[in-house]
Amino acid sequence: MSQSTKLNLNSPIFKANPYPTFAQLRATDPVHLYASTAEHKTWLITRYKDADAILRDDRFVKERRNTLPPEERAPIPETPPSPADLMSLMMTDFDPPTHTRLRSLANLSFTPRMVEQRRERIQQITDELIDGVEAKGTMDIIEEFAFPLPMRVIAEMLGVPAEDSVQLHVWTKTIADALGDPVAFQQAGVQLQAFHTYLHDLIEKKRRNPADDLATRLIQAESEGEHLSKRELMTMIFLLIVAGHDTTASMIGNSMLALLTHPDQMNLLREDPSLIKSAVEEFLRYRSPFMQATFRWAREDIQIGGKQIRCGDGILVSLAAANHDDEAFVDAEHLDITRRENAHLAFGKGIHYCIGAPLARMEGQIAIGSLLRRFPAIKLSVDPATLTWRPGSIALGLNHLPVSF
Repeated sequence: MSQSTKLNLNSPIFKANPYPTFAQLRATDPVHLYASTAEHKTWLITRYKDADAILRDDRFVKERRNTLPPEERAPIPETPPSPADLMSLMMTDFDPPTHTRLRSLANLSFTPRMVEQRRERIQQITDELIDGVEAKGTMDIIEEFAFPLPMRVIAEMLGVPAEDSVQLHVWTKTIADALGDPVAFQQAGVQLQAFHTYLHDLIEKKRRNPADDLATRLIQAESEGEHLSKRELMTMIFLLIVAGHDTTASMIGNSMLALLTHPDQMNLLREDPSLIKSAVEEFLRYRSPFMQATFRWAREDIQIGGKQIRCGDGILVSLAAANHDDEAFVDAEHLDITRRENAHLAFGKGIHYCIGAPLARMEGQIAIGSLLRRFPAIKLSVDPATLTWRPGSIALGLNHLPVSF
């Protein structure tokens, strides 16, 4: 794919502060031609109103074959399961009715009521992690807290052995950081193969020894009389592991960086812990853990922002840009944990709205609230300008966040 611009959304340097560039694009070129080939164009969407509309619009599809007339859509070939399935056949890669069926099965374990039942255990894990570093007086929030917390939570939900969590995190981070970079992604092939083998073995173990966990429920689940196929099971569990901890880890890290660099807001939250819910929503808006939504295709010619989007063109909705749009948020560049009007897009919108949003919110509220309560003198150990951001086309998160307390 030939770039039509020098803009590199995957660059860690760009991710350190993408907001001035996004502001310029919103003002001058909100439907931006990001890339072009002989076959199609890819457009970057930076305005909130356009982003919100596209995420809800079924004319933008997740399966490229659905941009073709029905009579031209070749049957999906039956092939043996492979590691490539994990990246191309997840629930988020499908349109209805397949997406509807898969989501209905997964959604049963992520309702607000089901999530609320995990509050006590999430607090317990949070306290254990804080206890483990308290005597040192220092920690890397990312590696010692932000990643282990949601990883342990989703592993317990799925019934994954606790001792496997570190390896699963390493595979996840390697694969996620390689997205959008063909060379890096090819190099990550070994990790993808290992992850695929692990999931195959996990499902077989669960079949032989069912337990009271999410993985077993998915294996046994039925939707309209159909069991999930082996391929669907593997991609579903892969998605839950990856999205269930990687995104939340970035959210926790980004939130703490926002507080550590805005002492007035940290003091406000410390003095009034009841603000934690609105604070987490503001952190999600201010430093969205997803740079952009997953890829979409236009299935018909559509006009957006004065630009002609052709059938078959690709669409990148920048969640980070939309969440800093002054037309949608008062003083959008300002961090305000008391913000009330905050319909941010950090979890997306429409039928592909993040299924784990209730769990991520709870984990964020417990994690951040507990850190401030236990470590009232917490502060950055380095100049924030020296912090490095992860590569990859989707995640917006830090590599490390060293603090002292």
